[in-house]
Amino acid sequence: MSSTTATPDEVPLPGQSLFPGQLARTRRFSLGVPRHPAVSPDGARVLFVRTGGGDDHVGRLWLWEDGEERLLASPHGADGRTRPVPPEERARRERTRERSTGVVAYAADRELRRAVYALGGALWAVDTGGGAPFPVPAAGPVVDPRPSPDGELVAYVTGGALHVTGFGGGFGGDRCLAAPEGPRVAYGLTDHVSAESMGRLRGHWWAPDGEALLAARVDTSAVRRRWVCDPARPELPPRPMAYPAAGTPNADVSLHLLCLDGGRTEVVWDRAAFEYVVTADWDAHGPLVTVQSRDQRVLRVLAVDPATGDTRVLHEQRDRHWVELVPGAPCRTASGLLVRTEESAGTRRLRVGDALTPAGLQVTEVLGADGDEVLFTGCGDPAEEHVWAVGPGPDCRRVSDGPGVHSAAAAGGTVVLDSLTPDGHTVTVLRGGTAAGRIVSLAEEPVVTPCPLFPVHGTRRLRSALFLPSGYDPGAPDARPLPVLLSPYAGPGMRLVVRARTWRACVAQWFAEQGFAVLVTDGRGTPGRGPAWEKEIRGDQLTPALEDQIDALHAAVAEHPYLDAGRVAIRGWSFGGTLAAAAVLRHPEVFHAAVAGAAPADQRMYDTHWKERYLGHPDREPENYERSSLLRDAPRLRRPLLLVHGTSDDNVAFAHTLRLSAALLAAGREHTVLPLSGAGHTGGDGTVAERLLGFELGFLRNALGTGTG
Repeated sequence: MSSTTATPDEVPLPGQSLFPGQLARTRRFSLGVPRHPAVSPDGARVLFVRTGGGDDHVGRLWLWEDGEERLLASPHGADGRTRPVPPEERARRERTRERSTGVVAYAADRELRRAVYALGGALWAVDTGGGAPFPVPAAGPVVDPRPSPDGELVAYVTGGALHVTGFGGGFGGDRCLAAPEGPRVAYGLTDHVSAESMGRLRGHWWAPDGEALLAARVDTSAVRRRWVCDPARPELPPRPMAYPAAGTPNADVSLHLLCLDGGRTEVVWDRAAFEYVVTADWDAHGPLVTVQSRDQRVLRVLAVDPATGDTRVLHEQRDRHWVELVPGAPCRTASGLLVRTEESAGTRRLRVGDALTPAGLQVTEVLGADGDEVLFTGCGDPAEEHVWAVGPGPDCRRVSDGPGVHSAAAAGGTVVLDSLTPDGHTVTVLRGGTAAGRIVSLAEEPVVTPCPLFPVHGTRRLRSALFLPSGYDPGAPDARPLPVLLSPYAGPGMRLVVRARTWRACVAQWFAEQGFAVLVTDGRGTPGRGPAWEKEIRGDQLTPALEDQIDALHAAVAEHPYLDAGRVAIRGWSFGGTLAAAAVLRHPEVFHAAVAGAAPADQRMYDTHWKERYLGHPDREPENYERSSLLRDAPRLRRPLLLVHGTSDDNVAFAHTLRLSAALLAAGREHTVLPLSGAGHTGGDGTVAERLLGFELGFLRNALGTGTG
């Protein structure tokens, strides 16, 4: 369905009203998209998860082989009923922002012959060669099951204890390898900051011979508790959550080598100096662990002796601001070469033995090693992200082609290329660089088609995307100036200005079709432009970000005189919400209205690893937290401000919005608060998600005086 167009002050034609419902129904176009591909060592088979369609939220496990797809596991047990999700699994899904149900994750043995998954707390397995899924008896509700490399055993966590069991009654029954010593201790799981801020979602790893595991022990006794609840349902008890806010104690994380025969050895390093366990793995060359200091200025890669638990330093990286963590790094190739990142020549680069990726190619993620060749993603142009390969020699070649954001999984000479392009989502299976087939995406086609311009602004060469109403002709006799809506994130870890049909680009185009010129700018602090660009925000997250948004706005107005600088609004979510609120608080001469969603208002309330990375420890650098706070600026509000927040948000607590609202009220400043009952950090699904865009639109139109026709 094609998009429809509205002039600045008109009601859109009926087709445009379909988009908010479609965005909610498709869970932001995530349903029906193939995810989590894994390739067998011989390159012949690919496992992946996909829901049954663009509006089907139930995940299923699939196998691609010889150009054909085969369903392996559906989300129902033998009796056809779904089961409730246990609390530990619910927490894992919230951390990963999982938007589907059913089979949402799996783990497989080394040859991809057997896969296991948890379904409503029950343990299930399926043989990829054929046969129906079968239940595996477990000691309790199962979290994060993982088969041994040979597929004969499976490790899982229940009640904070790490267990191992066999299939079909083997292994002599279920065995507990490590039981928690107290109610706030767990084995085999991750902790909050490791999952949310470091990307480490796992807590146990098999030895290659299947005779032992490396497991994390997490003790949250010293971590302060938060209570997450839904105020609209007072009959339900609040849920406790160990949340280490900036400046407060972290979880005590240690690592242990657990043998199946009952032997246990603790991994030894200076845990007082390096309290963060960033990565862990156990490959053919032994356990490999990465640890980081509390101030994040030192990162060490450790080789572990599996017999004694002793460690030796393979590499140490230092930075006066912080050492940036790159997903997938470090790791090792088949021959044992260490794969790590380093920063030189203004570039975040990848080193594989003596090979070093070229200057100007900003490495964003290490995807893994296929033999001695390493696949990674990187940006030459920050508006595109491509898959590259390096090693075993010095040559670096690009695997993906065409504009877009690309990722991949690879083994045995087969590459599964996952591409989000201006035309949508494709997953291509490559062998020897040639397409051998495709894995079908069942995602819906958006009813709006993003058509942005990509200007580059000013001396800092700010990258922007400008969305205009379809068919808008500024030279037409009846053309009227367009009000401007800034819609950035503009914070660490996320780029929005990309040549791809993302759901955020669709939302920006939808607002454009309502009669706005929508400007999205990635300023300092965003990834893809190099270490110096990212680290300019150290000590002050708001001032550089606001300067860049204002500079891009002024440049866009100068280049396009039909943009109305007298009617400028800004909207954003999470850090983008903080930026939106700060814009109207600090620069009412530029911004005339704002919508701030799930905005961290008091930076001391956000978690240790993420917030201390940019602002330091609040006891030692309190001024950084003050200059990045919204609370102190509350008396300066002169413009319409809408605060939106999910009441059950466990990432940015609802208390952020409550405290900002209280400060505004105390200062006598009018504002609007929209609580989303029971919603988490992403704003909820269903009716809430469907109606929210319309509510924002009405607020912005009223605030800017554009009218409704």
